[in-house]
Amino acid sequence: MLQIGLSGGIGSGKSTVAKVLEKMAYPVFYSDQVAKNLYDEHPELQRHLVNLLGPEVYRDGHLNKTFLAQQLFSNAELKAQVTALVHPLVRSAFESWAQQQTTDLVFNEAAILFETGAHRQFDATILVVAPLEIRIERVQKRDSLSREEVLQRIANQWPDSKKMNLSTYIITNDGQPLLQQIEDVISKLKTA
Repeated sequence: MLQIGLSGGIGSGKSTVAKVLEKMAYPVFYSDQVAKNLYDEHPELQRHLVNLLGPEVYRDGHLNKTFLAQQLFSNAELKAQVTALVHPLVRSAFESWAQQQTTDLVFNEAAILFETGAHRQFDATILVVAPLEIRIERVQKRDSLSREEVLQRIANQWPDSKKMNLSTYIITNDGQPLLQQIEDVISKLKTA
């Protein structure tokens, strides 16, 4: 079984590619969703976050996402510390999940696959890219953010050019049909 990392910047459409893979009967592990669940369900992680960020990081027993986002987007060192707490837990959850799968390919969808160095742990990686204006429009529509807020989030991620150098395959999600690109990548993965 090959383990494939799937990533892309905010608004690139990596989740759309993941959904297509699922329709093709390939299992997809959603790292970002698992991480969100861990924030609310993992007592040791919660304790570390409260120690690091203060009690306001949780409100009524649930992660205060707005507060956490404000802290992380304004402090790169803090973001790295939180990532170092969460990433090993997500990786462990992926490994357990992958062992239960029976297909020849499994995919791990993760927003910060390259930033964390996790791309090195996969047999191959796929990077989903899209033109900047399309990304901005998608995120504004999805998250009801201003253009400036979207640009700030994009600026907090690695540029596609840096991630492209570390990627095995690149899929361009610019509004054109994706299926052929995805099928081409699957074919290459199966013959590699």
